[in-house]
Amino acid sequence: MALKDLSILLVEDDPVFRSIVAAFLSNRGAQVVEADDGQQGLERFSQSDFDVVLADLSMPILGGLDMLKQMIKRKPNTVAIVISGNQVMADVVEALRVGAVDYLVKPVSDLCIIENAILQNLSGSLEQDVKIDDLEELSYQELEEHLSLLEQNAQAAKSVQQQLFPPSEIDYPKAKIDYSLFKSDEVSAYFIDSANVGDQYLIMYMAHFHPQDNRAAFASVLLKSFVNQKLKLFRNGSTQTVIEPFNMLSYLNERMNKSGLDIYVDIIYSVVELSHYRASIAQAGKGLRCYIRNDEGLMPLALPDSLQLGILEWGQPSTQFRNLMPGESLCIVSSIAEHKQMLLDDQFLGLTYHTTTAPGGYVQMSF
Repeated sequence: MALKDLSILLVEDDPVFRSIVAAFLSNRGAQVVEADDGQQGLERFSQSDFDVVLADLSMPILGGLDMLKQMIKRKPNTVAIVISGNQVMADVVEALRVGAVDYLVKPVSDLCIIENAILQNLSGSLEQDVKIDDLEELSYQELEEHLSLLEQNAQAAKSVQQQLFPPSEIDYPKAKIDYSLFKSDEVSAYFIDSANVGDQYLIMYMAHFHPQDNRAAFASVLLKSFVNQKLKLFRNGSTQTVIEPFNMLSYLNERMNKSGLDIYVDIIYSVVELSHYRASIAQAGKGLRCYIRNDEGLMPLALPDSLQLGILEWGQPSTQFRNLMPGESLCIVSSIAEHKQMLLDDQFLGLTYHTTTAPGGYVQMSF
């Protein structure tokens, strides 16, 4: 049985749906512990170790999002999959931000979707013959439900994407991230993110989506979800992909190709090993540029053009390695001279709606 010997905590306030899901998972070989609200879920969580937490976001007493935050604070490697109703997309985005690895939407038309989600997110550590091509990312189910809404409703798309962007300044223990992204429409065609990967690595990436429409909001959710998945698997000791830029872009290209979004992505994905400040950088597309910043200004890194993510005949990203010297910063900038000058002027404003500045921007990692 596909889920044999897995321990699953199922937190769901709907007794009928909870009973159906629990029976299905048990029949597939899992050991299921049930809870009917967030407070009870936390109590069950503290009493045992679970391979997976499957939780509704809309529950009484203690909501799923608050419960999830406490669980991940206690056990950062928690593999959590959340369930969302159509009305709580902002909570889904926040759940991804705090560490959920995936999500699905109610009503769940096929319980195998839940099984596939569990296998997909544990596939790096399960000793089973699981064909990844046969498993669907749950985010594609969300895509089918919400893409038409996002295409028609600019305000909904803006709200979804706005939740994903970090503050303009992020202080990590050994580095700082600053950025400015400028948009002239409701939705930004650009996205940035960063994360500490254990104590030894820091990742930073910037993406530019084509075409520039409301699909960019959903592409941002997908991109962050895919990176979160590999980040979680790294923390579980299952895979090194998240700190391998070449392999990471290959993975992201595969996922974007299968997303059904018909969207293409320029992206630069960088990893810095924090003991020796060795940077590894991979690039797809040609709309973004990577620079080393020092007292003399911006020095471009030699990254040849490559095809954007999402193109079926995509080959491979271009890559570069560089040891950062004391006082040097790593920067990613859109291909607009105005943005490079604003970076040199240290204008870090976060995500900004601006009608006179060209869309795009820059992000800087300094030490």
